[in-house]
Amino acid sequence: MHSFKSVGRSIVFTLMGIVLVSAMAAAARHGRRKAPPAELMPLNEIRVYGNRPAPFALAAKSAELMAIHSGAVLYAYNEHLKMQPASLAKMMTFYLALEALRQKRITLETEMPVSETAWRLSLNDSVSRMFLQVGHKVPVRDLLYGLMVSSGNDAAVVLSEYLGGSQEAFAQQMNQKARALGLTETHFTNPDGLPTPDEYTTASDMVKLGRALLENFPEALQYTSAKDFTFTTIGNNGRNVTISQRNFNTLLFYDSRVNGIKTGHVDEAGYHLVASAHTDNLDLISAVFGTSSMESRRVETDKLLEWAFRTFTTVQSDWHKAIPDKLRVYQGDLAEVPIAPEGGSSYFTVDQGLERRLKLVPVLTDKLLVAPLPKGTAVGQLTVEIAGKPASSVPIVTLAAVNQGSWFHRAVDSIRMKL
Repeated sequence: MHSFKSVGRSIVFTLMGIVLVSAMAAAARHGRRKAPPAELMPLNEIRVYGNRPAPFALAAKSAELMAIHSGAVLYAYNEHLKMQPASLAKMMTFYLALEALRQKRITLETEMPVSETAWRLSLNDSVSRMFLQVGHKVPVRDLLYGLMVSSGNDAAVVLSEYLGGSQEAFAQQMNQKARALGLTETHFTNPDGLPTPDEYTTASDMVKLGRALLENFPEALQYTSAKDFTFTTIGNNGRNVTISQRNFNTLLFYDSRVNGIKTGHVDEAGYHLVASAHTDNLDLISAVFGTSSMESRRVETDKLLEWAFRTFTTVQSDWHKAIPDKLRVYQGDLAEVPIAPEGGSSYFTVDQGLERRLKLVPVLTDKLLVAPLPKGTAVGQLTVEIAGKPASSVPIVTLAAVNQGSWFHRAVDSIRMKL
């Protein structure tokens, strides 16, 4: 897990009768412990969007890069390799907290009590923490910054105990949400990612989770893009104690396009980074797993993002001009059923310079549609052609279910179908 690296001189303060040295100094010690370097993947085993040659290999065990709006996977290898998530598990804790805010079960001002379990984590200098004190109550706003900037294990525990009743119950909620989001290669056992034998995830699933975070909760960037967080608490002597910590995602300090999301580290898995970045014509989410150091995860992720920004662009095309809004249905309680590309996406990722050479080519089924017809029934295919060559395709599906109509309607339509 994370520990802390000092920016300036160490801050020594008394907290619950214990002298705590600056969180940043601990991270420096932790950051110097390198995991074994990952073997470079052969270029011909790296998959790149558009079947283009792989530009380079990364010094990481697995990786995936996706264009957020289109969902196009631009670069990937070993993306389904299961590994310890480490602090990346906090992304799901963050997701559930933002969901609770949206559902108005809590507010940013809701004060959550610090249990002895959370406090003991704040005393453990082998893990990352925001230095919470037992018995105190901390606003959700501070806990979210402490979770995503300070990577506080203590913050994760406080959120989980309040939202789930216990860490164990909250872990069940994490796994339920993982299944709902299609994370089929992930299993959580706790809210902070401290390693257990049956906790795992993949680069592919963490890209899915990062994309879901940004699409469903755009306000997440307020926390993930923060370069530092200053937390004021009350010390054992009753005086205010101020603790400042930098974001572990050091890529934020090197590239203004980067706006999140989360780092992770455990000795057996190495150093992970799930990063998001934005320009006017491209939004990216990447997962780089199992690098040998904090610096390596930054450098390898930076290499990947920089290549994508130089190579690709995302354009929005109006699929309504390519396919009809509805199709005729026979023997149903509806005469027509609305249709659209699966996911309703109108975004497509292409090579830079080919934006004006994009064409949508629909192929609709030539079979009559007969009720009953479930929602999501495939009725065709929409292919994206770039410079006359197929680049990707998406099913065209029904947007509503159509039940059987009355016996009279079915009889009339049976005659119409034969004409």
